[in-house]
Amino acid sequence: MPRLFTALEIPRNAAMSLSLLRGGLPGARWIDVENYHITLRFIGDVDGRTADEIVDRLDRIDRPEFQLRLEGIGSFGSKKPHSVWAGVSQTPDMFALQGEIERICQRIGLQPDPRKFTPHVTLARLKSSRVDDVVHYLSGRGNFYTAPFTVGRFVLLSSRESVGGGPYLTEEIFPLHEPRSTFPALGNNALQPAKSMV
Repeated sequence: MPRLFTALEIPRNAAMSLSLLRGGLPGARWIDVENYHITLRFIGDVDGRTADEIVDRLDRIDRPEFQLRLEGIGSFGSKKPHSVWAGVSQTPDMFALQGEIERICQRIGLQPDPRKFTPHVTLARLKSSRVDDVVHYLSGRGNFYTAPFTVGRFVLLSSRESVGGGPYLTEEIFPLHEPRSTFPALGNNALQPAKSMV
């Protein structure tokens, strides 16, 4: 069974902006543009019955679409950096969606994710990059940001056993709904077309 995880996709315009950050860091293995994503919950290797149950539960999620933007870059692994990433704006709707997915996974019997949710897009995996090179790379690109974009769905992705970074396969798509209007409820009469004066 492939490894499963839930994620948000990166639209083409934002992905093209991210691709401009590629290069200039010795020892980096850059992620292919089509594999950029924001992981919501790593699920891992599960049997077919568990995978079906996860899909069934995720399909019941009823949350609004929301706006995101990518901003800032950084690295994981302070003394021995192992990856470089782009940051994600702190959007309450994204954290609420991630929290619901986490609760679903735990109810199904998966272990809680031990890592705090830190939304990001992995840009490169680092094998032998020197700390000085990483610091130099980050210092020249710290003001990175993209235009806001609408997140209208989340996906269940799978990856084959590899060193990470794709290729990923979209197994299922889960739409988010358009935000409900915040206008007060109107009586039936308010929705009647105005009578023509002609």
